[in-house]
Amino acid sequence: MAKQVVTQVKIQVTGGQATPAPPVGTALGPHGVNIGQFVMQFNDRTKDMKGTTIPVVITIYNDRSFEFITKSPPAAVLLKQAAQLAKGSSNPKAQKVGKVTKAQVLEIAKTKFKDLNSSSLEQASRVIAGTARSMGLEVID
Repeated sequence: MAKQVVTQVKIQVTGGQATPAPPVGTALGPHGVNIGQFVMQFNDRTKDMKGTTIPVVITIYNDRSFEFITKSPPAAVLLKQAAQLAKGSSNPKAQKVGKVTKAQVLEIAKTKFKDLNSSSLEQASRVIAGTARSMGLEVID
C-alpha cells in the first residue's frame, strides 16, 4: 500500500538548534510523529546555519513517517544580518534604523531566488529592496 499524505506542517526553527519544545513539539505532536527523530535529522542538516531562522515544510504520511524540506531564511532575517541590527523600525516611513547596499540586496536576492516568485534576479532584488524599506532600512548605492 502506498503512503498517503496526511498533512503538511510549516514552521520556522533556528538552524542547528531545534528542540522538542515548541514550536516543533506542538506542531508535530498531534500527528504522532517521532519528534526526537525530526529534531536529530533537522539539526544534522542545518548544523552549518546555526542561529539563523529557517522555514521548514514537513510532509506527514499516514504511517507517521515524515519528510521535510528546508527553505532559505526569511528576507527580513538576512537583511537584519546584513545591516547588523537586532530588529527593524517600528515606524519605517519616519524612522530609518540602518542601511544596506545594493550589492548586499543582490546577494540576498541570489540566496532567496529559488523561494521567491520572481522571473529574474533583478526582479528578486526589487522584492528584497521593498522588504528592506518596509523594515526601515535605506537601500544605498
